[in-house]
Amino acid sequence: MDHAASARRFYDRINSGDFDTVIELLADDFVDHEEMPGFAPGREGVRQLFTMFQTAFPDMRWELEDVFAAGDKVAARVRVTGTNEGELMGMPASGRSVSVQVIDIIRFGDDGLAHEHWGVFDMMSMMQQLGVAPGVPG
Repeated sequence: MDHAASARRFYDRINSGDFDTVIELLADDFVDHEEMPGFAPGREGVRQLFTMFQTAFPDMRWELEDVFAAGDKVAARVRVTGTNEGELMGMPASGRSVSVQVIDIIRFGDDGLAHEHWGVFDMMSMMQQLGVAPGVPG
């Protein structure tokens, strides 16, 4: 099974904005180990998270910059961009654009579905770019 291709398909579906098709790529026992307060670690939590980001950033794009596969895991370096035109976590739209680095590790099964996810999303940089956190992003 080509897990790198499965990862590419995952990001393509995120960019389509049709999160039902994203969820189809997650196994029934999927667990998201990236803690995000207020979101369940399973499939429905993933749907809620992407819906929140799509509402806040209607032009959101997840551009896969690097993908490495080893065994049943894929590591991906992704650039997330968008313009904040909707509410985000209780904050009103700022109209500002963001460009944020994401690192994802996804464990795929022989079924081609994602079974686990670990990730790092540069939330501090995003908040700085939105003007709600002090400092200048690097």
